[in-house]
Amino acid sequence: MSRFSVRVVVTDSTAMLYSQRFNQFTQEHPDTLAALLCGLLLFLGWLALSFGWLGWALLLLPAAYIIGGYESAREGLTTLIKEKELDVDLLMIVAAVGAATLGLWRREYHLIIDGAILILIFAISGALEGYAMQRTERSIRSLMSLTPDTATLLKRGEETTVPISQLQVGDEIVVKPGELIPTDGIIISGYSTINQAAITGESLPIEKTVGEEVFAGTLNGYGALQLKVHKPASSSLIQRVIRLVEQAQTEAPPSQEFIDRLEKGYAKVIVIAGLLLATLPPFLWGWDWETTIYRALTFLVVASPCALMAAIMPTLLSGIANGARQGVLFKNGAQLEKIGKVRAIAFDKTGTLTTGQVQVSQVLTTGEFSPANVLTAAAALESSSEHPIGQAIIQAASDLDWVRASEVQAIPGQGITGTVNNQYVIVGNAAFVQQYVTQLPEELLEKAAFWEEQGNTVVWVAQAESKGESYAVMGAIALADTIRPEAADTIAQLRQIGIEQIVMITGDNERTAHSVAQAIGIDQVFAELLPEDKLDVIRSLQNKYQTVAMVGDGINDAPALAQASVGIAMGAAGSDVALETADIVLMADRLEKMTTAIKLGRRSQNIVKQNIAIALGFIALLLVGNFLGNINLPIGVIGHEGSTVLVTLSGLRLLK
Repeated sequence: MSRFSVRVVVTDSTAMLYSQRFNQFTQEHPDTLAALLCGLLLFLGWLALSFGWLGWALLLLPAAYIIGGYESAREGLTTLIKEKELDVDLLMIVAAVGAATLGLWRREYHLIIDGAILILIFAISGALEGYAMQRTERSIRSLMSLTPDTATLLKRGEETTVPISQLQVGDEIVVKPGELIPTDGIIISGYSTINQAAITGESLPIEKTVGEEVFAGTLNGYGALQLKVHKPASSSLIQRVIRLVEQAQTEAPPSQEFIDRLEKGYAKVIVIAGLLLATLPPFLWGWDWETTIYRALTFLVVASPCALMAAIMPTLLSGIANGARQGVLFKNGAQLEKIGKVRAIAFDKTGTLTTGQVQVSQVLTTGEFSPANVLTAAAALESSSEHPIGQAIIQAASDLDWVRASEVQAIPGQGITGTVNNQYVIVGNAAFVQQYVTQLPEELLEKAAFWEEQGNTVVWVAQAESKGESYAVMGAIALADTIRPEAADTIAQLRQIGIEQIVMITGDNERTAHSVAQAIGIDQVFAELLPEDKLDVIRSLQNKYQTVAMVGDGINDAPALAQASVGIAMGAAGSDVALETADIVLMADRLEKMTTAIKLGRRSQNIVKQNIAIALGFIALLLVGNFLGNINLPIGVIGHEGSTVLVTLSGLRLLK
């Protein structure tokens, strides 16, 4: 008895499992289910006709028509009623119903089978296209939907698990080793490596510590982290990227809009041509009416532009998915098209070709002082400053012992003064320091001039025993914005792939700009530009090269990014302005991804051209075959729908 009971339980649970799987399948793949049922009913109807069971056949075959063609008929009629336009879905249904009507009229029931085959193959094609689009969407979403549903909230020393939606700005959360980071936050305690591949495409984990930002969907490494939530979960970088990708899927690029407009006019031409073919041949060439109508119905099928309609969007969406996987975010398909046509590129300097982070490159001293003396004196004053130069000096002196200065006073644009260990110290540019010293040392002046020619900023340091005494020069510190390691290789690669013109546009001074340009291989430089001047440079490049890309940091280059044919933002991880103003975002903050984006754009254009050629070639061959009388309706359907599936799968090549 007990064994029997166990079997019943197992059977019930198995049945429930299969039921759940079936329900899930019907919800996720209704097109596939409709195609399967249509095929089954068609097969049974064909068997019924083969055995002479006409009544059963006339029940089963219409059911195949209804189940397989319902969605296409609904979409076609909706377009006809609401938009007063014809589309390919309606043409297919008209052709199938026409074949069935002709079969009933002539009592040639094989024509009903032909119409059902048309419906079936059209349904299979729709299911395959749906699967292809779902695969593209899954490929994109799998990159972005990595955030957990809950977070570990730390409140009054106690940890509680809460839904991410309940997190508020200012909350503190704990992320343990190996966990996904649930939302964007600032590290307030801990040190770890973070795998940011899902966001930026970087293959190697990044070391992060207190004060640095981490992003939702990235994977924590070996260290426990305590984070402070500084923005709502809905505003996290990963959520903004998801919204941009979803927007990209719904916005049609110019080429697709052209094809959509073409379809509307083309469908009308096909209907008119079909009506003429259904009426004129008996009078002009003596065809019988059955052959005439059959050829007209076949014409409706083979001339429909289904493959042409599928030639573009699957390719572009696959390209968007591929780019996202490599840390290149295309905001829509139009930008993927344009980047492949770029002939000239304008680069901003600071933060794009350079890191945007000033570092101490040289320290030169007078005889009685050491480099450590100069750095510690400057760091003591700059510890009260938020200026990037001051922060760079503090970073350079981080391994040395020094105390914060007192009586600090900053003079904007010139320098800073204060007291360090009872010594009066000044730090600033040459003009500022010369107000306090008798004369700057000649050898230091010569060296400073050389540094400035190399693109460095020079800061002078001097001190005095008492406020009334003349200051003695301690030395000079050279600081430079370091060039990105990959900049020179990227410029060389861009030239290798055929970019005709590469220029630098910057607001920095001529000497610094030319120094950076010479180091990385850029010949043409436009320096000391205001934002409106950058616009003029972009316009002049567009007049000569048509499609021009602008690469900038997405903030102070916003006008130029907007004017360019394609605006590309660097350093976009966490930058709201970059995501809003640029057309393409290099998520990994890596310049070499420029080449990746251009190659991807060119490859997508090549595949689109191949797909259009395949689509038009199939239509031409099928039309010729139809007029020569060498193909029947099922063969026409297979050729037509086969070409549609072929170009769809061809577009999916970009997923690899």
